[in-house]
Amino acid sequence: MAANDIRFFEPEQMTAHPAWDGLPAEIVTLKNRLGMSISIMDIGATWLTCIVPVNGVRRDVLLGSPDMNAHKLQTAYMGATVGRFANRIAGSTFSLAEKQYVIAANEGENTLHGGKHNFSRRRWNIAAKSAQSVTFTLKSPDGDQGFPGNVDVSVTYMLTDNNEVFINYQAISDKSTPLSLTNHAYFNLAGEHTLRTALEHDVFISANHYLKNGAGNIPTGEFVDVTGTSFDFRKLKRVGRDFMTDECQKAAHGYDHAFVLDKQKTDGKTVIATVISPEGELKMDVMTTMPSVQFYTANFLAETKGKSRRYGNYSGLALETQYFPDGPNHPEWGDSQGILPANQQWNSQTIYKFYQ
Repeated sequence: MAANDIRFFEPEQMTAHPAWDGLPAEIVTLKNRLGMSISIMDIGATWLTCIVPVNGVRRDVLLGSPDMNAHKLQTAYMGATVGRFANRIAGSTFSLAEKQYVIAANEGENTLHGGKHNFSRRRWNIAAKSAQSVTFTLKSPDGDQGFPGNVDVSVTYMLTDNNEVFINYQAISDKSTPLSLTNHAYFNLAGEHTLRTALEHDVFISANHYLKNGAGNIPTGEFVDVTGTSFDFRKLKRVGRDFMTDECQKAAHGYDHAFVLDKQKTDGKTVIATVISPEGELKMDVMTTMPSVQFYTANFLAETKGKSRRYGNYSGLALETQYFPDGPNHPEWGDSQGILPANQQWNSQTIYKFYQ
């Protein structure tokens, strides 16, 4: 360890207190030949650390909790795998095959990230692991949080020797069901421990439209052209430049909106988003096979107990690749709606690449 390294949060701190099921978490750490490492725990298949060497100094760029007790209290889903359905479902209800389903509400009258006992609170099974890869599996029974179908889910984290974090998701259900899985990582490329904020980062998002939100941050169904708006990130832009300059942002207390990605670019190989640290010394590219990315500037993180300090609003930013929010209530969105047909294998991939 370099002499000027800071004292890092140790992932094993998450094992000192029991998780929701009364047992300690299990931690897996992956390392590559360039000195990068990531740690993930089985509770929520949660991404705990992302340590990247920057000019010879190790830097943790992922926000998170200092221990399990704090993790159970936080409501920001830091680093967790969320589902069955990422983001919001209006009125905690949807219709599928002419049948109405009522699901667990956990954000007022709406459902956020799958309900009260969503995938982020579950203990996932560690099905396979190696030096640079780990696979977690989960069985979600028919009626789980009100959703139909017995669903088998897996998520694989892989750390490559090019400082890429691959997150691969797979699922199959015996009934048609809404399904949209994502990781809720909050990044601060200046370092988790710093007071630099999301507003000081530069961001690029390859999206010509975003979904306009109405009450409860639920999409109205309107696709808004980003041209001439504060949502235009088609060229690298400092996040704080147009921050809170319009009613759409003010209603959400910042950015918390789905950006519609060009289908030609959601091949898992083309960069759909880039984040650059405040001083420009670290960059992160995002690639995905999903149709949208929720750009969130951590608008409600104030006083959340973090690894090294209490976080403030905007202490990090999230780029959550997913199907469109409230998709189950918008059949007109077709493939972007997020309905998994019965007995059909589903998979998606998102990649975060770090470089100087």
